Amino acid sequence: MSARRYVLAIDQGTTSTRCIVFDQQARPVGMAQREFAQHYPASGWVEHNAEDIWRDTLATARAAIEQSAVGIDAIAALGIANQRETTVVWERASGTPIHNAIVWQDRRTADECARLQRGGAEALVRARTGLLLDPYFSATKIAWILDHVSGARERADRGALAFGTIDSFLLWRLTGGKVHATDATNASRTLLFDIHRQQWDDELLRLFCIPRSLLPQVRDSSEIYGSTAPGLFDQPIPIGGMAGDQQAALFGQACFDPGSAKSTYGTGCFMLLNTGERAVASSNRLLTTVACRLNGRSSYALEGSIFVAGAAIRWLRDGLQHITHAAQSDAVAGSLRGNHGVYMVPAFVGLGAPHWRPDARGLICGLTLDVTGAHLVRAALEAVAYQTLDLYEAMARDGARRVHSIRVDGGMAANNWFCQFLADVIGAAVERPRELETTALGAAFLAGLATGVWPDLHAVAATWARSAQFEPRMPEGERTPLIDGWRMAVRRTLMQ
Repeated sequence: MSARRYVLAIDQGTTSTRCIVFDQQARPVGMAQREFAQHYPASGWVEHNAEDIWRDTLATARAAIEQSAVGIDAIAALGIANQRETTVVWERASGTPIHNAIVWQDRRTADECARLQRGGAEALVRARTGLLLDPYFSATKIAWILDHVSGARERADRGALAFGTIDSFLLWRLTGGKVHATDATNASRTLLFDIHRQQWDDELLRLFCIPRSLLPQVRDSSEIYGSTAPGLFDQPIPIGGMAGDQQAALFGQACFDPGSAKSTYGTGCFMLLNTGERAVASSNRLLTTVACRLNGRSSYALEGSIFVAGAAIRWLRDGLQHITHAAQSDAVAGSLRGNHGVYMVPAFVGLGAPHWRPDARGLICGLTLDVTGAHLVRAALEAVAYQTLDLYEAMARDGARRVHSIRVDGGMAANNWFCQFLADVIGAAVERPRELETTALGAAFLAGLATGVWPDLHAVAATWARSAQFEPRMPEGERTPLIDGWRMAVRRTLMQ
């Protein structure tokens, strides 16, 4: 074990940035978090100010270390988990972004993706990347910035600009511009990375008109990338791990064996099933993605992405003001004897897997005069469970082994009513870990493995502990009509 016994994890998410200091038992000893502004310049467009993200990352990292009171000498390394696909292009000379970051939720390039689909490009994209042609991913966002910021394409062609997902941008800033790199999990979300050959693909770069000079070096998820620049902290901290947030959560849930699965409920919902060293090609419009790369060897996962989960609860809180804080949703949903036939399809920014309909928009159906705000709250929670079922069944159709339990994390995993309803709907046990901040924990594990805080995966897995387990208990005669109602609501949404 390392003499330095703590790891700092940066968890840069879609709506907030948090930093957590973990000890060797994977327990948090210091944490700080800040929410930041969301920008919506047009319908379906979502942007972040990358300078806000950098400012909050540095501030929360310093605050977490201070709160932990362990001292900078005890920090062995830091790891980064990040919102994936969100795209930043910056000047190499100054490190200044040339445009707001375009967020993974953004749909502005839907027409371009449709054009490429009509041209027959999706087969190539699917075969090389395991992904679909969708504005969710980074490539068309990069091209949009190059084509809409004055002089950007010319500057990119002569090597003056750099692209990165948020991990790469933070790494650049943390190292004072010395390191331009990403890890294989984040690279696998760009539409530009061949997940089988583990390298950037020239044919895809030509397809999306993106110069190779923009791209970061692709490295393992757990290795020493460099150290923080002088002046950021009291002394340099090695940067020992990076992964996209969902892969970090899979790692933080210790889902190391093929057949193990986790589902993270944050702004969206992301279910990942570990398929080991085999990249399973989906016939049901799921994604094949890199789960992790250690010592040059990649493991893979099937992934289902739901664009709106906790965001629907936030909409009920902030937009409709049916609740004053998200935690109320547990008691509100539990106060009702049933859903009263009310369904919400939260396609506020389109539908993700297995439909992949960026043009879909939200729908609430089954309204009668005696429906209350409580029914809408329950419908929002139910919708997340039903969408998880859609992913669960799609994975089974792809030949994945039907899992007997799913490990859950993220903010909604603290909701007992939701966890029980989820178990009832999917017909499998739902395991909630002791530490719900598994995304940050995964980043910490990756960094700690690179620096000897944990010697191997067995030591990491030994820290995982369950706080609650929810077993399915709903009678089939009640479950089936609920699911039938959901599927009717989805069909109505797709017909809009």
